Amino acid sequence: MIPNKVRSKKLSTRVDLTAMVSVSFLLIIFFMVATELRKPKTADLSLPPKDLDEEWSRVISCGGDASRIITVLLDDNDKVISYSGLLFTPITGPKELSYGKNGIRKELFSRSKTIHEYSAALGKPRNGPIVIIKPSKKSNFKNLVDILDEMAIAKIETYAIVNDYTPEESKLLASK
Repeated sequence: MIPNKVRSKKLSTRVDLTAMVSVSFLLIIFFMVATELRKPKTADLSLPPKDLDEEWSRVISCGGDASRIITVLLDDNDKVISYSGLLFTPITGPKELSYGKNGIRKELFSRSKTIHEYSAALGKPRNGPIVIIKPSKKSNFKNLVDILDEMAIAKIETYAIVNDYTPEESKLLASK
């Protein structure tokens, strides 16, 4: 007689995938957040046409409202000079200002409020200020970014960056 061999009973193997599901969800969330953070953050910037001098002369000669124009001159050492209207017929004369809430921001808010009130009285409530930003060759990129931030804070919708200085504006920067 042959001895009976005892065979062990084979149990079916079962793999618990709960931890794998948790890890996969964490990876999906991580990659979604990483993708969202990787998107470039940019500021909207529209540049003026090349023939800006002709454009402004047409606006003014056709009865355009020069009282809506605010010019901001940027120079070295964080110097900001602002005037309203045209330089040869200013509404408010040139002022040297600083960056921040008590400087150019306060000036932009007050001029914007005045222009909006004036436009509303004329029956054109949507006409806001037009800001011309003129960085000099001595100003740095930080100053330009700072003034663009001030435009966003003051909610100025229409502004242009121009690199042409008139001789009078050059004299104004040299004198201040």
